[in-house]
Amino acid sequence: MKGYFQQLIRSLFSCLGVFICFLPSGTRAASTALQFNRDIRPILADNCLACHGPDSAKRKASLRLDTREGLYGKTKDEGLVITPGALDKSALWKRIVSTDKDEMMPPPESHKLLTPEQKERLRQWIVAGAAWQSHWSFIKPERGSLPKVKNPRWIRNSIDPFVLEKLEEKGLSPAPEADRRTLARRLALDLTGLPPKPADLEAFISDRSANYYEKFVKQLLDSLSWGEHRTRYWLDAARYADTHGLHFDNYREMWPYRDWVIRAFNSNEAFDQFVIEQIAGDLLPEPSQDQIIATGFHRCNMTTNEGGTIEEENLVNYANDRVTTTGWVFLGLTLNCSACHDHKFDPLSMRDFYSMAAFFRNTTQTGLDGNVKDSNPSITVVTDAMDLKRWKALPAEIEVAKSMMEKSRKDAEPEFAKWVGGLRKEDLEREQSGETPAFHAPLNDGKTDQIHFRAQGVEGAVASTGLLKILEDGKTGPAPRFGKDVTAAFAGVGDYDQEQPFSFGSWVYVPENYNGAAAILSRMDEGNHYRGWDLWIEKGEFASHIVHQWPGSAIKVRTNKRLAKTGQWHHVMATYDGSGKAEGLRIYVNGAAAALETENGAGVKGTLRTSVPFRLAQRSTGAHFDGVGL
Repeated sequence: MKGYFQQLIRSLFSCLGVFICFLPSGTRAASTALQFNRDIRPILADNCLACHGPDSAKRKASLRLDTREGLYGKTKDEGLVITPGALDKSALWKRIVSTDKDEMMPPPESHKLLTPEQKERLRQWIVAGAAWQSHWSFIKPERGSLPKVKNPRWIRNSIDPFVLEKLEEKGLSPAPEADRRTLARRLALDLTGLPPKPADLEAFISDRSANYYEKFVKQLLDSLSWGEHRTRYWLDAARYADTHGLHFDNYREMWPYRDWVIRAFNSNEAFDQFVIEQIAGDLLPEPSQDQIIATGFHRCNMTTNEGGTIEEENLVNYANDRVTTTGWVFLGLTLNCSACHDHKFDPLSMRDFYSMAAFFRNTTQTGLDGNVKDSNPSITVVTDAMDLKRWKALPAEIEVAKSMMEKSRKDAEPEFAKWVGGLRKEDLEREQSGETPAFHAPLNDGKTDQIHFRAQGVEGAVASTGLLKILEDGKTGPAPRFGKDVTAAFAGVGDYDQEQPFSFGSWVYVPENYNGAAAILSRMDEGNHYRGWDLWIEKGEFASHIVHQWPGSAIKVRTNKRLAKTGQWHHVMATYDGSGKAEGLRIYVNGAAAALETENGAGVKGTLRTSVPFRLAQRSTGAHFDGVGL
């Protein structure tokens, strides 16, 4: 079968320059041999099967005309339904030509009426031997002979005789060949879904060779756009989608299957191999990556993670989908009908349906997809040819590396135990701090009227209208609690500009029932368009401002949910990368990067420097954080 599809397309589109007329199904020349499926079955289906078909509840006289056994069987009292070659011995024909209203078929009350042409077709069929045909999908395709035509000189390919036969039958002549510009556009749109490229169009118009048309057809078939265009139809049949289809309808990565189908069309893969790889590519001996990807045909079904569904029921639905799709696409059968009952029209039973479904229940797929793009456990990590060799070598190398790591860990255990035994608190604090900070204030000296900040010679003092309270359970000993209007201010710390990266933060105790908005740390001049920077809390969300002039030259980000728990300590840090952009400002809470929302992304376009001092629990004059512990 290799190449058959493209050969058919090449032939079909070589007749684009003529007017094509197709007649309704079932209309045949008198000399054409009758066929049961094409000429007789539609007549019986339209006029007889409502009373003599598959529906046992509506069937009359226990007579079936939809099966071979019924058509060639006996009636209750009129002999054989059909006797091949003998009209006078065929009960069906006698009833059709009867004029007795009690005997004629179809009966008058059915409001069905056979036309003279239909009666003649039935007569010819019985006289010719009443040959039966099973469902079209069970009949092996056979190449028919070409029709005989009056003007054989017009024919250029094997499609043309069929077109010309119908034209001559109706007394018509082929239309003149279209101009080259029209031909090129028709070809390109039909074969690739795209208009022709200007250069290709001009080359086609100016080509004076005898096979100019066939050359352009081949050029289009050889283009990548050919496969992309034709693939759309196959992907529709395969119910391809890049989302799960149910519940949240989240994204899923199915595109490798789409790309495989495109490659299969563009490489003109043999159809039998195309089918095998999609149904059972993973079961082939030493399957390639492409053959495994091809089985994505059966992973295109809709899946769900809806908590209200039953996982086992979902798996039943997934198997139902796969049987149904396989029946439609590969067998040409409506197998889905047999999920609930034996098929009324096709020779299919419920047993057939569930026997086939058993194949699709032997999978590792879970009933819930997790609302993620990679539905475990059936995942294929796609690697290109350049990476594949390395990809195959990595597992063994990883195992070796793990063994070496484990050996190093065991070898280091004695030294580690010795180090831990001699460790002091001061050593841990020094190790954790990393680089020496520009400013570090433990705030744990326990004084109630002032706090001394000692970092690289910098000192600051408490300015207050009330006493500073002490929390005995601070993170590094007794900790200050800033009451109303109590703040600590000092100069020479935190004097950074907009292009300088810096980090700032603190342990923070959030008072019980606190729901306000205030500065935790700041060097910000409220009287000068809020110039400077701060670490901020607002309704339980941590935030930070970097400001030249608010709001036109500033940024503000905040955590996207309430992370501050009242009555608890939190370690809060902000880092700024000097870019002047909101994405350069990050906030970490208890060592984890917080998800942020940008409240002001205007960008900083000027200096941050200001003459006001650095403060704890307050900006320059306001936004005091009452009751905070630092």
